[in-house]
Amino acid sequence: MSVDISSSPDAAIEGKALLFRTLHTESVLVLPNAWDAASASVIAAAGATAIATTSGGVSWSLGRGDGQGLGRREMVEAARRIVDSVDLPVTVDVERGYGPAPADVAATVRAVIEAGAVGVNLEDSTAVGGPLFDVAEQSARLRAARDAAEAAGLPKLFVNARTDVFLFAIGPADARLGEVLARTEAYAKAGADGIFVPGLLDLDMLNSLCARSPLPVNAMAVAGGPSVTELTQAGVRRISLGTALAQAAYTAVREAAAELLGTGNLTALDGSLDFSELNGLFRH
Repeated sequence: MSVDISSSPDAAIEGKALLFRTLHTESVLVLPNAWDAASASVIAAAGATAIATTSGGVSWSLGRGDGQGLGRREMVEAARRIVDSVDLPVTVDVERGYGPAPADVAATVRAVIEAGAVGVNLEDSTAVGGPLFDVAEQSARLRAARDAAEAAGLPKLFVNARTDVFLFAIGPADARLGEVLARTEAYAKAGADGIFVPGLLDLDMLNSLCARSPLPVNAMAVAGGPSVTELTQAGVRRISLGTALAQAAYTAVREAAAELLGTGNLTALDGSLDFSELNGLFRH
């Protein structure tokens, strides 16, 4: 689907929001997650159709730990730099919404829309490791996100509801799929557009979830886990990487620094992006 996103600022963001929604239905949306303007530009140049942020990567790049180590203002400023660096739709990981109340979530959604984002991820965990907001609480928070988007003039904002049932091993193992399905039903009624289930990579369970879910399913791929093809065959409609690319980038820094400080060699830098190529990605 071709969407004109060039006529005006308002039309541009509306066009990106429509395009982002379309990407969930016309094909499987693969989102390598960015953490700053440079990583977003590199990912866009590699052929991405949209950009997703990773809260962990953004936090690390600003000297904080993940898990709302950043405040709303810092996160929004980082998101704005990413939005301004690419012409693609950008969806922002807003963690737990930077506050427990629906009003906190609404304030966060208004801020990221003002920064130019066309999607958000909102978690249902109250803290890293859990527990989770109960279904009614999280449904109210998701409804606040939807209402805030409509009030801000972007009703097509894509609200991806993340549930951490599998990521944090909440409840008995044999009851987790049922819990995710129950939450998915409730979150859909509250206005969510997608369901993100990090930690679930069992293909049989994913197949069952995708077949029964009222929302398109987002899985988080990991090294050594199912491939994009396998996840797609299970019915997944959106695939993201979380902090994986940021981890790989910082691993490359550590390896190159250790080699330089140890043997004095620089073989770890073989194959690096050319300076001119990287510098040429920036428009300012």
